Amino acid sequence: MSPSQTLLQFLKREVLVDEHEVFHRTLREALVGSCDSVLDIGCGSGSPLRHISQHFSRSVGVDGYSVSIERSRAAGIHQEYHCMDLLEVGKHFAPKSFDAVVALDVIEHFEKPQGYQLLEMMESLARKRVVIFTPNGFLPQDEWDNNVHQVHRSGWEVYDFELRGYRVKGMSGWKPLRGDFAHPRIKPARLGSRLSILTEPFATRFPQHAFQLLAVRDMEAS
Repeated sequence: MSPSQTLLQFLKREVLVDEHEVFHRTLREALVGSCDSVLDIGCGSGSPLRHISQHFSRSVGVDGYSVSIERSRAAGIHQEYHCMDLLEVGKHFAPKSFDAVVALDVIEHFEKPQGYQLLEMMESLARKRVVIFTPNGFLPQDEWDNNVHQVHRSGWEVYDFELRGYRVKGMSGWKPLRGDFAHPRIKPARLGSRLSILTEPFATRFPQHAFQLLAVRDMEAS
Protein backbone atom coordinates (compact mmCIF):
# COMPACT_ATOMS: atom_id res chain seq x y z
CA MET A 1 0.00 0.00 0.00
CA SER A 2 1.39 3.40 -0.99
CA PRO A 3 1.92 6.19 1.58
CA SER A 4 -0.91 8.21 0.03
CA GLN A 5 -3.31 5.26 0.35
CA THR A 6 -2.25 4.71 3.95
CA LEU A 7 -2.84 8.40 4.72
CA LEU A 8 -6.26 8.30 3.05
CA GLN A 9 -7.27 5.25 5.10
CA PHE A 10 -6.13 6.99 8.28
CA LEU A 11 -8.10 10.13 7.44
CA LYS A 12 -11.27 8.16 6.64
CA ARG A 13 -11.04 6.13 9.86
CA GLU A 14 -10.00 8.74 12.40
CA VAL A 15 -10.41 12.28 11.05
CA LEU A 16 -13.20 12.42 8.46
CA VAL A 17 -15.75 11.02 10.92
CA ASP A 18 -18.94 12.12 12.68
CA GLU A 19 -19.27 13.23 16.32
CA HIS A 20 -18.31 10.41 18.73
CA GLU A 21 -17.93 7.93 15.85
CA VAL A 22 -14.52 6.79 17.13
CA PHE A 23 -16.05 5.97 20.53
CA HIS A 24 -18.93 3.97 19.07
CA ARG A 25 -16.61 2.10 16.72
CA THR A 26 -14.14 1.28 19.50
CA LEU A 27 -16.98 0.06 21.73
CA ARG A 28 -18.31 -2.11 18.91
CA GLU A 29 -14.87 -3.59 18.26
CA ALA A 30 -14.47 -4.42 21.95
CA LEU A 31 -17.77 -6.30 22.20
CA VAL A 32 -19.32 -7.46 18.94
CA GLY A 33 -18.12 -10.84 17.70
CA SER A 34 -16.31 -11.78 20.89
CA CYS A 35 -19.12 -11.38 23.45
CA ASP A 36 -22.56 -13.01 23.26
CA SER A 37 -24.08 -11.54 26.43
CA VAL A 38 -23.72 -8.11 28.02
CA LEU A 39 -24.75 -6.45 31.27
CA ASP A 40 -25.12 -2.67 30.98
CA ILE A 41 -24.76 -1.21 34.50
CA GLY A 42 -26.24 2.27 34.81
CA CYS A 43 -27.79 1.91 31.37
CA GLY A 44 -29.71 5.17 31.57
CA SER A 45 -32.35 6.03 29.00
CA GLY A 46 -30.15 6.08 25.89
CA SER A 47 -27.19 3.76 26.36
CA PRO A 48 -24.51 3.78 23.63
CA LEU A 49 -25.19 0.05 23.39
CA ARG A 50 -28.37 0.92 21.51
CA HIS A 51 -26.27 0.83 18.33
CA ILE A 52 -25.11 -2.77 18.88
CA SER A 53 -27.45 -4.51 21.35
CA GLN A 54 -29.05 -6.51 18.55
CA HIS A 55 -25.77 -8.42 18.17
CA PHE A 56 -26.07 -10.07 21.60
CA SER A 57 -28.20 -13.10 22.45
CA ARG A 58 -28.69 -11.62 25.93
CA SER A 59 -28.62 -7.90 26.68
CA VAL A 60 -29.52 -6.69 30.19
CA GLY A 61 -29.89 -3.10 31.36
CA VAL A 62 -29.70 -2.09 35.03
CA ASP A 63 -30.28 1.39 36.46
CA GLY A 64 -31.20 2.96 39.78
CA TYR A 65 -33.63 5.47 38.22
CA SER A 66 -36.95 3.97 37.18
CA VAL A 67 -37.71 6.73 34.67
CA SER A 68 -34.52 5.90 32.74
CA ILE A 69 -35.41 2.21 32.78
CA GLU A 70 -38.84 2.89 31.29
CA ARG A 71 -37.42 5.17 28.60
CA SER A 72 -34.81 2.59 27.64
CA ARG A 73 -37.43 -0.15 27.62
CA ALA A 74 -39.65 1.95 25.34
CA ALA A 75 -36.69 2.40 22.98
CA GLY A 76 -36.12 -1.37 22.93
CA ILE A 77 -32.43 -1.10 23.71
CA HIS A 78 -32.15 -4.20 25.94
CA GLN A 79 -34.06 -7.46 26.21
CA GLU A 80 -34.21 -7.44 30.01
CA TYR A 81 -34.26 -4.72 32.67
CA HIS A 82 -33.79 -4.36 36.43
CA CYS A 83 -34.17 -1.25 38.58
CA MET A 84 -31.89 -1.42 41.63
CA ASP A 85 -28.98 0.09 43.54
CA LEU A 86 -26.02 -0.38 41.19
CA LEU A 87 -23.73 -1.58 43.99
CA GLU A 88 -26.23 -4.39 44.69
CA VAL A 89 -26.12 -5.81 41.16
CA GLY A 90 -23.56 -8.44 42.17
CA LYS A 91 -26.11 -9.95 44.57
CA HIS A 92 -28.66 -10.37 41.78
CA PHE A 93 -26.48 -12.24 39.29
CA ALA A 94 -24.13 -15.17 39.78
CA PRO A 95 -20.37 -14.75 39.26
CA LYS A 96 -19.29 -14.89 35.62
CA SER A 97 -22.88 -14.52 34.39
CA PHE A 98 -22.04 -12.36 31.36
CA ASP A 99 -19.39 -12.31 28.67
CA ALA A 100 -19.14 -8.54 29.03
CA VAL A 101 -20.06 -6.07 31.76
CA VAL A 102 -20.03 -2.38 30.91
CA ALA A 103 -20.50 0.90 32.80
CA LEU A 104 -20.63 3.87 30.42
CA ASP A 105 -20.59 7.31 32.08
CA VAL A 106 -21.33 5.71 35.45
CA ILE A 107 -18.33 5.31 37.73
CA GLU A 108 -17.87 9.08 38.15
CA HIS A 109 -21.24 9.20 39.94
CA PHE A 110 -19.75 7.32 42.92
CA GLU A 111 -17.28 8.39 45.57
CA LYS A 112 -13.88 6.82 44.86
CA PRO A 113 -14.17 3.91 47.37
CA GLN A 114 -17.60 2.96 46.01
CA GLY A 115 -16.22 3.26 42.49
CA TYR A 116 -13.60 0.64 43.29
CA GLN A 117 -16.37 -1.56 44.73
CA LEU A 118 -18.20 -1.18 41.42
CA LEU A 119 -15.09 -2.25 39.50
CA GLU A 120 -14.57 -5.31 41.69
CA MET A 121 -18.20 -6.31 41.27
CA MET A 122 -18.09 -5.89 37.50
CA GLU A 123 -14.89 -7.93 37.26
CA SER A 124 -16.52 -10.73 39.27
CA LEU A 125 -19.54 -10.84 36.91
CA ALA A 126 -17.62 -10.77 33.61
CA ARG A 127 -16.33 -13.89 31.90
CA LYS A 128 -14.47 -12.11 29.11
CA ARG A 129 -14.43 -8.33 29.31
CA VAL A 130 -15.13 -5.27 31.44
CA VAL A 131 -15.58 -1.88 29.75
CA ILE A 132 -15.59 1.49 31.51
CA PHE A 133 -16.24 4.89 29.93
CA THR A 134 -15.74 8.01 32.04
CA PRO A 135 -14.44 11.59 31.92
CA ASN A 136 -10.68 11.99 32.23
CA GLY A 137 -10.32 13.48 35.71
CA PHE A 138 -13.05 15.19 37.70
CA LEU A 139 -15.75 16.93 35.65
CA PRO A 140 -18.29 18.80 37.84
CA GLN A 141 -21.93 17.97 37.17
CA ASP A 142 -25.02 18.64 39.28
CA GLU A 143 -28.36 16.87 39.44
CA TRP A 144 -30.48 17.14 36.29
CA ASP A 145 -33.63 15.55 34.79
CA ASN A 146 -34.86 15.19 38.42
CA ASN A 147 -32.28 12.43 38.86
CA VAL A 148 -30.11 12.75 41.98
CA HIS A 149 -27.83 10.02 40.60
CA GLN A 150 -26.53 12.41 37.94
CA VAL A 151 -24.20 14.27 40.33
CA HIS A 152 -20.50 13.63 39.66
CA ARG A 153 -18.67 12.58 42.82
CA SER A 154 -15.24 11.42 41.64
CA GLY A 155 -12.66 11.78 38.91
CA TRP A 156 -10.73 8.90 37.32
CA GLU A 157 -7.30 8.96 35.74
CA VAL A 158 -5.51 6.64 33.31
CA TYR A 159 -3.44 5.05 36.09
CA ASP A 160 -6.56 4.15 38.11
CA PHE A 161 -7.40 1.63 35.40
CA GLU A 162 -3.96 0.60 34.20
CA LEU A 163 -3.02 -0.52 37.71
CA ARG A 164 -5.95 -2.98 37.53
CA GLY A 165 -4.90 -4.39 34.16
CA TYR A 166 -7.06 -2.26 31.86
CA ARG A 167 -6.06 -1.00 28.43
CA VAL A 168 -6.98 2.68 28.20
CA LYS A 169 -7.74 4.77 25.13
CA GLY A 170 -8.53 8.45 25.00
CA MET A 171 -11.89 9.52 23.56
CA SER A 172 -13.65 12.72 22.44
CA GLY A 173 -10.52 14.61 21.49
CA TRP A 174 -8.16 16.93 23.35
CA LYS A 175 -9.46 17.64 26.87
CA PRO A 176 -9.51 21.49 26.78
CA LEU A 177 -11.83 21.51 23.75
CA ARG A 178 -14.88 20.09 25.56
CA GLY A 179 -16.82 21.04 28.68
CA ASP A 180 -20.09 20.13 30.39
CA PHE A 181 -21.82 17.06 28.92
CA ALA A 182 -18.93 16.80 26.43
CA HIS A 183 -20.23 19.87 24.56
CA PRO A 184 -17.61 21.77 22.53
CA ARG A 185 -16.22 24.84 24.29
CA ILE A 186 -15.50 26.66 21.03
CA LYS A 187 -18.50 28.29 19.33
CA PRO A 188 -20.22 27.77 17.04
CA ALA A 189 -20.61 24.21 18.28
CA ARG A 190 -20.21 22.77 14.79
CA LEU A 191 -16.76 24.30 14.49
CA GLY A 192 -15.83 23.26 18.03
CA SER A 193 -16.94 19.70 17.35
CA ARG A 194 -14.88 19.49 14.16
CA LEU A 195 -11.78 20.84 15.89
CA SER A 196 -12.22 18.26 18.66
CA ILE A 197 -12.60 15.46 16.11
CA LEU A 198 -9.36 16.54 14.42
CA THR A 199 -7.53 15.94 17.71
CA GLU A 200 -8.95 12.44 18.26
CA PRO A 201 -5.97 10.54 16.76
CA PHE A 202 -3.72 12.32 19.28
CA ALA A 203 -6.11 11.83 22.20
CA THR A 204 -6.67 8.15 21.41
CA ARG A 205 -2.96 7.40 21.62
CA PHE A 206 -2.23 9.69 24.58
CA PRO A 207 -5.26 9.18 26.85
CA GLN A 208 -3.89 11.37 29.64
CA HIS A 209 -4.66 14.34 27.35
CA ALA A 210 -8.12 13.17 26.23
CA PHE A 211 -11.48 14.45 27.40
CA GLN A 212 -12.81 10.96 28.15
CA LEU A 213 -11.36 7.51 28.79
CA LEU A 214 -12.41 4.09 27.51
CA ALA A 215 -10.88 1.35 29.67
CA VAL A 216 -11.10 -2.33 28.72
CA ARG A 217 -9.96 -5.30 30.81
CA ASP A 218 -9.79 -8.82 29.34
CA MET A 219 -10.75 -11.12 32.20
CA GLU A 220 -9.63 -14.30 30.42
CA ALA A 221 -6.08 -12.94 30.40
CA SER A 222 -6.16 -11.90 34.06
